[in-house]
Amino acid sequence: MPGTGWRFARLTDIMATLIFKPEGVEVQAAEGETILDAALDGDVAIAHDCGGNGICGTCHIIVEEGLETLHEKTEEEIDMLEIVEGVTDRSRLACQCEISGDLVLLIPPE
Repeated sequence: MPGTGWRFARLTDIMATLIFKPEGVEVQAAEGETILDAALDGDVAIAHDCGGNGICGTCHIIVEEGLETLHEKTEEEIDMLEIVEGVTDRSRLACQCEISGDLVLLIPPE
């Protein structure tokens, strides 16, 4: 159902709920999918100038809830976040984070 944030999944997929602020859009996504892919599939407007390759920093998000479910930042992600404005200790790149649980995410203003 395009535009609703809901997608069909195989019965074997483990699903997580992502809430994107400030709009409050809720998206169901398969664990293992990146946050960026889930956002785009759910029609959430999120910048991704490099196409999700982790080399631009435009998909910067702030994880308000569920940070503990994400893997540690890679050196490459840490390096990229150093050039992004508005970074906090809860900042991540949406293209570099695989979903493994429910998340509440803030897309900061550009």
